Amino acid sequence: MTWTAPHLTRTTAGGLQLNAPGTADERTMLAGWLQWHRETLLVKCAGLDEKQLARAAAEPSGLTLLALVRHLAEIERWWFRRSFAAEPLGDVFTGPADGDEGLEGADPARAEHDYAAYLAEVDAAEAAVAGRSLDETFMTSRGRPCTLRWVYLAMIQEYARHNGHADLLRERTDGETGDYPRS
Repeated sequence: MTWTAPHLTRTTAGGLQLNAPGTADERTMLAGWLQWHRETLLVKCAGLDEKQLARAAAEPSGLTLLALVRHLAEIERWWFRRSFAAEPLGDVFTGPADGDEGLEGADPARAEHDYAAYLAEVDAAEAAVAGRSLDETFMTSRGRPCTLRWVYLAMIQEYARHNGHADLLRERTDGETGDYPRS
């Protein structure tokens, strides 16, 4: 049986999409934009089967939607759990210090597993920062002090960049465009 990435309904707050409340407090805006971008990645995957998710659709690049899911699981773990929360964890998909960050090894037979691992990393990242101040600092692996606020901003830009890749990959896969799920 073929697995297909599930469709989703975008999260809203007070009836507004998460990237809309321009007068919310800073934490709400940062968390809302990050959630928007996380959901955008899932919208780009929704309805595709494992072979479509693992297809390099914008040659000559070998990048795939599944590779992006894997990569962003790694980045979620790296910044929120390993760096900010100092949890002693290895990589999600790859070996230590290989520099891959999940981009290689996207296997259609593991698409459902990799997708579930991504969702688990997002949940774990949310748990790692729950109740923590945006001003809380930590030292990066390069010895630079950063705040949780910086991590949110870094993650928003990471997703924004890769969701641009996902836009192209999805359109080249089946012609689907846009940021909202189709019913």
